[in-house]
Amino acid sequence: MVKWSKTILYILGSAILANFLPFSSFFKNVDTLIHEFGHAWMTLVLSGSVMNIALYSDQSGVTRSAVSNGWSMLPIGLAGYMTASLFTWFLFASYAKGKQRSGLMAITIIAAATLVFFVRNGYGFIWLLGFIALNVVVLMFAGKGISRFYYLLIAFLSLEESVFGPIWLNFSAVLHSGRAGDASLLSQTTSVPALVWSLWFTLFAAWCAKQAITAFVGREKNPK
Repeated sequence: MVKWSKTILYILGSAILANFLPFSSFFKNVDTLIHEFGHAWMTLVLSGSVMNIALYSDQSGVTRSAVSNGWSMLPIGLAGYMTASLFTWFLFASYAKGKQRSGLMAITIIAAATLVFFVRNGYGFIWLLGFIALNVVVLMFAGKGISRFYYLLIAFLSLEESVFGPIWLNFSAVLHSGRAGDASLLSQTTSVPALVWSLWFTLFAAWCAKQAITAFVGREKNPK
């Protein structure tokens, strides 16, 4: 298990990568995709209906759904950030096992399902088409070196977004508690302050990030 100091260094490195690569904003939407898919998936599990998902160019998104039981909003509200954090861990765990191809296929399947069943806004539709097409090209034609770079680019940008998203949510919860996204939704459902929920998301994301980096470092020390 890696130390927290090493995890923080990797997260900061991912943040630098996210801000200096000119095309990073395109791939940062992967975290948004998984976040919104998490909301949609949990809604369906609870027998609710998903009306649509919208993905936007500023890496934000929204899932519009309907449920018959108001308390169903508790697991639905939790699912977004937690699914994104768990999926980041999954990406690195797949890499550690030498199964990055399976990881990339999983992302592609989720993107395709979201495109077909949920997304209706223009940017989201075009982004998903482009992302799916790019993944298919990499899966079918790219060599091992390019495939590895592409996969780790997605993984590390997802790591950065999955951690910094909840961190920024804390500021929103403090300054505008009614406009703190999922934390506000959970606060309305449970009467627990939005800041408590945003802190929970942050701690969970940090724990998942530590598991992810542990898997990555283990693979790099013992490459298959």
